[in-house]
This record gives sequence, C-alpha cells and structure tokens, in this order.
Amino acid sequence: MSAMIGEIVTLALMAFALGMDAFSVGLGMGMYKLRLRQIAKIGITIGLFHVWMPLLGMIAGRFLSNTFGAIAGYAGGGLLLLLGLQMIWSSFRDDDDSLLTPKGLGLLIFALSVSLDSFSVGLSLGIYGVKTFLVLVFFGAGATILTWAGLLTGRKVQSWIGTYSEALGGAILLAFGVKLLFL
Repeated sequence: MSAMIGEIVTLALMAFALGMDAFSVGLGMGMYKLRLRQIAKIGITIGLFHVWMPLLGMIAGRFLSNTFGAIAGYAGGGLLLLLGLQMIWSSFRDDDDSLLTPKGLGLLIFALSVSLDSFSVGLSLGIYGVKTFLVLVFFGAGATILTWAGLLTGRKVQSWIGTYSEALGGAILLAFGVKLLFL
C-alpha cells in the first residue's frame, strides 16, 4: 500500500513539473489575444499531447536507450525558439495575420513543443515499468490545468501591458526554447 502511495506522489510531482513547462509557455502564449474558448481548446489539446507523448515514450522506452530523450528535448527547444521569434516578429507588423497562431497547425506545433519533454520522461518510465494508466491520467490532467492557468495569467498580463504583450510573450517562448537547448 505504501509503495502505491509513493508511486502516486512521485507521479503527481512529475506531472506538476512537466505541467510547469506548459504553464510557462502558456504564460507567453496567453499574451496573444485569445478568447476563453481558445484557451479551453489549447489546454485540452496540450493535455491530450501530454497523454499520448509519454505513452509513445513509454512504449519506445521499452526498446530504446535514454539517448533518444535528449533529441526530443532539442526538438522541443527548437520549436519554442521558432514560435517565440515568430511572435516577436509579428508583434512589430501592422497586420494581425501571424504565421503561427494558437489554432490549427500553430496549436499542434505549440502542443508538440511543450509535450516533447513528457516523451523523454515516458522513455525513462517505460524502462522502469511504471503503471501506464496512472502516468497518463496525472500527466494529462496536470498539463491541462497548468496550461489553462498559464494562458489565463498571460491573458490578464496582456491587458495590463497592451501592445507590447505579444513581443513579451514571444520573448518568454524564446527564452524557454534557449533554456531547453542550451541549459
């Protein structure tokens, strides 16, 4: 019984840590002018990515070594760099058309970029044989809730700082991408 409680606490802490990535990036993306319906959709999408990415990682973790996890981190960092640069660039343009917005392909790229680290964690968890269902529930729920919190906080900050909010959001994404790539 105590081993099960220990595993639940460990998975909850891991889900929180992985969800903080989604919160941080959501904070930057929330400064992009979003409606509540978009925020709900983004949170659910990221939550779903935080379910299937660790699942794929756990399956792969049974067959591959840990070196593949570093590649996923670099890919996530690169995607965040691109998103951040695009947001900064579009904040200085006069028109409202962005190359990447948090809908359609832009939403999928955003969700993929913040869930690649959960793929890496899934690799490790797959090697250790943890309970798959618990991992997926904790990771998905944690990412969804923390994404919503980040997006709503970013939305509030956007209203405080006005026109510079998209550039600030892009800078946050850019910094987070640099952190994933180089730190």
